[in-house]
Amino acid sequence: MDQIQKSRISIQVSLSGYSFKLTDRDGTRSSGWMGADRIFTTPEFQRRYDEVDIALMTPKFTLVPEQFYSPERVRQLLSEVVELTEGDTVSSVYVPHFGAWLLFSNSIGESLSRVLAQTVFTTSGEAAQVLPEIYYILKALETCPEYNKIVATWRDGYLHLAIAQGKSLQLCNVYKAVDFTTAEYFLFLAMKTLQLNPEVSTISWRMPLAPEEEMSLYRYFKAVERI
Repeated sequence: MDQIQKSRISIQVSLSGYSFKLTDRDGTRSSGWMGADRIFTTPEFQRRYDEVDIALMTPKFTLVPEQFYSPERVRQLLSEVVELTEGDTVSSVYVPHFGAWLLFSNSIGESLSRVLAQTVFTTSGEAAQVLPEIYYILKALETCPEYNKIVATWRDGYLHLAIAQGKSLQLCNVYKAVDFTTAEYFLFLAMKTLQLNPEVSTISWRMPLAPEEEMSLYRYFKAVERI
């Protein structure tokens, strides 16, 4: 397999398919939303990368301050927030920037993320851990240069959203939104609750937006960025 130095691929997965963003010595490029049937014919997946991120858009998560975290209570704590079945697997990952643990379940009735983890490897041959989309949204907040930091993803009926002001996390949540208009409703509701003005704010998206979706956001926000 080809090896590319100083390269990274970030893959987002949901029930309906996947998209990816690739950075290497030739620059940065992104795919559109793709169906699962193309996974074995995507040439970018036949290479190895220095870094491989695989984000699953699971709505089953909660964020717990580290002083309240206990590895023995992950299932209990998560079940108090989301509905879990007996067969759902649970896990956790530390989010150091906000001093909290993200508790989550990747059991959402899909297998594509596991196939990708067994297909796209790092240059050292390691498989990437499949982590929730919200984990990478929280990481993206660290690099947003503005004081008001807004990062979102919407796909398959769920809006994943995190908002911070400076180094203070104000919101980390997922909303059931059957269409993009509903996703915008929850977005503006969250901003109104936090008393944030969209006209002076930049919103960052971690997924491809349709042209009409991007234009809709531009009517309200100072800027719309794809990260």
